[in-house]
Amino acid sequence: MGSQGRILVTGALGQIGSELVPALKARYGEDRVVAADIRMPPAGAGDGLFEHLDCTQLRQIQDVVHRYRIETVYHLAAVLSALAEDRPQVAWNVNMGGLYRMLEVARQYRCAVFFPSSIGAFGPTTPREQTPQDTIQRPTTIYGITKLTGELLCDYYFHRFGVDARGLRLPGIISYRTPPGGGTTDYAVEIFYQAIRYRHYTCFLRADTRLDMMYMPDAIRAMMALMEADAVGLKHRNAFNVTAMSFTPSELAAEIRKTIPDFAIDYDADPVRQAIADSWPQSLDDSAARLEWGWTPHFDITRMTSDMLEKIRAKLQGTLR
Repeated sequence: MGSQGRILVTGALGQIGSELVPALKARYGEDRVVAADIRMPPAGAGDGLFEHLDCTQLRQIQDVVHRYRIETVYHLAAVLSALAEDRPQVAWNVNMGGLYRMLEVARQYRCAVFFPSSIGAFGPTTPREQTPQDTIQRPTTIYGITKLTGELLCDYYFHRFGVDARGLRLPGIISYRTPPGGGTTDYAVEIFYQAIRYRHYTCFLRADTRLDMMYMPDAIRAMMALMEADAVGLKHRNAFNVTAMSFTPSELAAEIRKTIPDFAIDYDADPVRQAIADSWPQSLDDSAARLEWGWTPHFDITRMTSDMLEKIRAKLQGTLR
């Protein structure tokens, strides 16, 4: 990233953006990072560059990129999996329309673009265990369809126009800072709050639903490391499998019980989210990311669970009965 340019983060108030923005500021400087979202930040959210931005509006994107001399975009604005199934037309308009317009602006202004794909870009005919980097991708959800199409579109803009577009197929992301935003793996965040507050949680997935997961600090490191990686070493671009851990709700509950022995969990599977989860990989092969740009996670289920419980307890201090 050149010394004159700045970094734009769209969807900056979402689960990932709210942690990526501070990490980018810490690494590159407060004045180098422009946060943008269709929502306005809450009162007292702190200083820093912020723009109200609707990513389905081409002129708004052009204006922000031009005004701030943006060089790199982390394009996080999207409708997530469970919400997308409720509103598929909105999901297509936001997820695909927004990405297409962002890539067009990146082509015009020579920006690099990070695009977060997902394990949702796979489907029920994909090998579910140790899912290969290059394999069958036939997603059956509108969210997955937009992610797969986004991968292809980003690669097209790289090969056709030279846009430095890169992406990760992110698994379920676990974080204590912001509430879940309508994803299928949200249970792995909700369970910690319920365990601390009530010692009980009713999970919307079956006990044996194994999914790939990652703790937010690893996800942030992966995004930044990929964008900093020397392009010469990248055989793939959109998008790299990355993983840190794979577990079921019952396994996570057992891990929580090591700290909260009286924690109880029961199950009331939501048909929509269960069907989505059943179409996703149970574990990923991320050897391409490890080989091409040195990816390695820091958190497994034990370290993640310990840190989540500690951080949420501190966050809820004074509100617990």
